[in-house]
Amino acid sequence: MVGQGDGGPMLSYPIPSTAALEPPAEWAQLRQQCPVARVTLPSGDEASLVTRYEDVRQVLSDPRFTRPAHTDDAARISASESGGVFNSEMAMSIPQAGEGHQRWRRMIGKWFTAKRMAALRPGMEAMAERLIDDMLERGHPADLKASLGFPLPVWVICDLLGVPDSDRDTFAYWSDTLLNLTRYTQAEIDAAQAEFVRYMAAHIAAKRAEPGEDLLSELITGTDADGERLSDATLVATGQGLLVAGHETTANMIGKMVAMLLADRRRWEQLLADRSLVRSAVEEALRFDANPGFGMPRYLGEEIEVAGTLLPRGTTVVCSMAAANRDESAFDGADEMNLSRSPNPHLAFGAGAHSCLGQSLARTELQAVLEVLLRRLPSLELAVPVEDLHQVEGLAVGGLRDVPVRW
Repeated sequence: MVGQGDGGPMLSYPIPSTAALEPPAEWAQLRQQCPVARVTLPSGDEASLVTRYEDVRQVLSDPRFTRPAHTDDAARISASESGGVFNSEMAMSIPQAGEGHQRWRRMIGKWFTAKRMAALRPGMEAMAERLIDDMLERGHPADLKASLGFPLPVWVICDLLGVPDSDRDTFAYWSDTLLNLTRYTQAEIDAAQAEFVRYMAAHIAAKRAEPGEDLLSELITGTDADGERLSDATLVATGQGLLVAGHETTANMIGKMVAMLLADRRRWEQLLADRSLVRSAVEEALRFDANPGFGMPRYLGEEIEVAGTLLPRGTTVVCSMAAANRDESAFDGADEMNLSRSPNPHLAFGAGAHSCLGQSLARTELQAVLEVLLRRLPSLELAVPVEDLHQVEGLAVGGLRDVPVRW
């Protein structure tokens, strides 16, 4: 059996998959036989992994489970002692819990309402059109991730933050070092993060001198309900966090979503026949994603029971939202991609007080891209067999290295 708590062999986590678009076989075994499994992280430290829908939802929604902080005896995610997305100065400069976190979320969240995202959608579609024009001009086969999946979310988040998207390759490198599990050395991470902080601090100074119509300009002058302003350190960290979260996950998701839809041509044909399914198809792609990355770590400051297992204070729990999204007790036909599934209460964006702030933005981008692709490239297909797609490795986010397509 997998991942025992009884002295059996311990699973390494993240659990590798044998196919780019398929979940590891261990997920189903863990849900059925070992819902709280002991795992070894890339750092060598141990953690407890939860994979059932109700357990993941419980942990993510319970305020007693907190984000790991420098002061905790939490398991380290990667061998690099600092600079990762879970334990960097950036992460620590943003209030991690309680009222401080909620105030920060309220200040940021008003920029990410569904209404505001809907207003941005025509611009997203126009940018997608331009990127597809460029891709058509270069001819096929093309890499959909490099041609469309990556540049579109970068352009959107840079526009929101008021930073030049011409710096996007640099942002991508800085993001990757923050998301490191096993790819970069500590020296590379430290150097990249120092550059990232300097860049964002200079950008905020420039916005303070000459404000624009962007999120950061508003945050510099904005106050919370108590009249408090964000500190410079929090502004820098917020800019960094939004830049990383705003492009990396969505860029990867665009590639994975299109690959999933083209892997079984009947899915693409179903959308061509009924465009009203785009919204539910995006939600199902988010649920069905077998390669989302690390998941969400939580630290336990007191003894709590999960799935009949008593977890001691000081336990680091890793929530696999993707494994939970394949739980048959929560979703009928959980291992089938059903483009009209409704309702679809997937956990791709987490749950509770720390659920993804940018989920309206991500949903809007994914819907916009899919609408434009269906309209412009109805004959789109994968240019390689599905088994020749390869996962991104060594980072905390999941994705495909490339998505070769033709039309």
